[in-house]
Amino acid sequence: MRELRLPRALTGLLVGLAFGVSGAVFQTMTRNPLASPDMIGLTEGAGTAVVAAVVLGWTGGLGLSTLGLLGALATALLVYALAWKGGATGYRIILVGIGVSWICTSATDFLVARGSRFEAQAALGWLVGNLNGRTWGQVDTLAIALVVLLPLSLGLGRWMRTLQLGDDVAAGLGTPVQPVRLALLLTGVGLVAFGTAAAGPVAFVALACPQIALRLAGTSAPPPLVSGLTGAFVVLGADLLAREAIPGTELPVGVVTGALGAPVLLWLLIRVNRAGSGG
Repeated sequence: MRELRLPRALTGLLVGLAFGVSGAVFQTMTRNPLASPDMIGLTEGAGTAVVAAVVLGWTGGLGLSTLGLLGALATALLVYALAWKGGATGYRIILVGIGVSWICTSATDFLVARGSRFEAQAALGWLVGNLNGRTWGQVDTLAIALVVLLPLSLGLGRWMRTLQLGDDVAAGLGTPVQPVRLALLLTGVGLVAFGTAAAGPVAFVALACPQIALRLAGTSAPPPLVSGLTGAFVVLGADLLAREAIPGTELPVGVVTGALGAPVLLWLLIRVNRAGSGG
């Protein structure tokens, strides 16, 4: 039990915490409920780097966590650079991120198609988001990352609240808008990269959990800590459902979060569309 269930549960808890906080950071930074790491290409970038290592064997002596971090960081810097036009606004980050996301998805599909049957199976099993077979190594790496990144994201909370007021107002209140946005971007990237390297890109957790936490806390923006705790609860609950839904079969946790998160995405799209049209 200690070597099988406990590392799996702790990995799920930490992954949910990382994704939830990261989603809150990105949604607050861009002032858009659709701006989550899996919508703007960051999980896809991390996934492409890890799948390339699995299929091509190009690890360079680095672990999957390091490769996932480098892939997400490179994707984030690319999105930020392409969105830059006298500054990087949240709207441009989202639009550019969606395009980069599809590029990374296409590259990942090409790598999977190029690999052998066993390599493709290993890559696909990871890409769907999976807690099966997690070990204490993943728990330790993710816990160390969270010890560093979680206090940093909470410490940036004051700046996040001023960014909610808009760039001009935030600058008028003394907020260094672009440096703060870049710091938030890098912090969110670190959280999602380590989470993705540990369990794969678990779908919709970073998108849905901040919106759930927003309504639970009754705040004007997704609170990072509550979002992280909500993410931990959702991932652990989804993993339990994945293990018990079909007797004798353990589904990947990403299958359950995807099935539960898709209606949330549709609801957010309808809500944003009504708000945009004045409805």
